[in-house]
Amino acid sequence: APEHIDDNVLVRMGKPSRQLYDEFCKLYYDINQKHNMKQFLVPYLMSSHPGSTLDAAIKLAEYLRDIGHQVEQVQDFYPTPATASTCMYYTGIDPRSGESVYVPKDPHEKEMQRALIQYRDPKNYELIKEALHKARRTDLIGFDQKCLIKPRKMSKEKNEEKNSNRNRSQRRDGERLRKGAPKGKRR
Repeated sequence: APEHIDDNVLVRMGKPSRQLYDEFCKLYYDINQKHNMKQFLVPYLMSSHPGSTLDAAIKLAEYLRDIGHQVEQVQDFYPTPATASTCMYYTGIDPRSGESVYVPKDPHEKEMQRALIQYRDPKNYELIKEALHKARRTDLIGFDQKCLIKPRKMSKEKNEEKNSNRNRSQRRDGERLRKGAPKGKRR
């Protein structure tokens, strides 16, 4: 299982590069097609692993968008005894290379990384928007195919629109009453 697609994260996980996973996927689908089989790969993905930055999580979200995959389950990284990943988590150093490693520990950042992987889930909208702003990737907010989320109206704009619609409705109802039509019925 690849668990991520960013090579910097994969190296910290002790996994091969994304290129190898992509080659495996191509071979897997070619074999399925050759034998008229409809089997699918379901990647096992992990958020907030040592080495995973918001940029890496965004890369993963873009990859999932590009392959049309909607993730339902994501494993958040939690340290487990006697692993290199846990060593990195507590020390911020990769024990194999001695290099410093970024470790996402802030609970809110971990939430944003997870939300990015599940960017299609509407309940994650605000976290995704915040993460994209923080990473200076507002190019991924819009109506283009490459965008992860569409812009939403601000609550102030929503309230103004709601009040405007209410006022229009009240004016229409007032006009109908003056003309003798029952309230709410159209002629």
